[in-house]
Amino acid sequence: MATKLILTVEKEIVDQAKAYARKNGRSLSDLVESYLKSLVQKEINPIKMSSDVKKLLGSVKTPKFFDYKKDLGSVLSDKYSK
Repeated sequence: MATKLILTVEKEIVDQAKAYARKNGRSLSDLVESYLKSLVQKEINPIKMSSDVKKLLGSVKTPKFFDYKKDLGSVLSDKYSK
């Protein structure tokens, strides 16, 4: 069940977030809901990783529409089809 939520956010941030949502074909409500879900999920199931792995987070930038499953599939196909 959807519930209305009223937030107070700086206008400039709202405008930027709306532009981001529009550019990605999503609604601002959907973005906020996804973010809140991710926060709650992290609290329920925190990811356990070593400090070395934590240091690597964010160090690799991928293209916006990067599909790792497609690339992984082609690499594995090339590797095992020989």
